[in-house]
Amino acid sequence: MATLTYVYAESTAVLGPLAMYAEPHSYDLCTQHADSLTVPRGWEVLRLAMPSTPPEPGPDDLLALANAVREAAAAPDAPGQRTSRPAVEPPLVEGARRGHLRILREPS
Repeated sequence: MATLTYVYAESTAVLGPLAMYAEPHSYDLCTQHADSLTVPRGWEVLRLAMPSTPPEPGPDDLLALANAVREAAAAPDAPGQRTSRPAVEPPLVEGARRGHLRILREPS
């Protein structure tokens, strides 16, 4: 994995280790695409030294993961999360039908 960053003012593409933060004009690439990178005519490619092994998770990474799990567990009804459905759902009543589409209404 590598991060490709464009420096448009200098017509340069910089290919280096995977970035920790998203930056404008930068893109993460898999190894295959990083190795086969080509740039437009007149551009230069700077290939920075790549680590031979992926970095090991540090204490900060593990702490951030633990905090994220705690936050998710503390807010089960937060937006974007599933809410529990009732054990028995009320039956749906079929309404109007148009071709293969139909409207299902909940009983009142």
